[in-house]
Amino acid sequence: MTNKTHFRLMGKIRDSYMELVLDFPLASIKSDEHLAEAQRVMDRLLARGSLDEGAETYLDALSDLVGSYEDEHHPIAPASDAEMLRHLMVAKGVSQIQLSRDTALPKSSISEVLSGKKNFSRQMIRKLAEYFNVDIGVLAANF
Repeated sequence: MTNKTHFRLMGKIRDSYMELVLDFPLASIKSDEHLAEAQRVMDRLLARGSLDEGAETYLDALSDLVGSYEDEHHPIAPASDAEMLRHLMVAKGVSQIQLSRDTALPKSSISEVLSGKKNFSRQMIRKLAEYFNVDIGVLAANF
């Protein structure tokens, strides 16, 4: 037995969705110029504030198309261990000394990571993930 999912837009929701599709059709993005126009459409929708279900559905689909194009044509390199640690420290408002005290990690190890001389060790990843309350995978991306 096959289960089918039925997804239909009805009434005013369908009307707002179709109006947007007619104005800027949902299709794979093929160029940077097409990407720029898609981003302008997204910006206009987001500037509206609240959107009805039709506009939300359209924005979700357009965002997926933009994300797919950007992933393929404009990938972002993962942050280095130094960049990641610096970001987490700024976000939490802690100094190297405070981080060392709170995690029992040697201040010299923290300094070496921040200067790019050393990468995270397994022990550091475990302690930092717990301290900053982030998934281990966030810190282990470069491991």
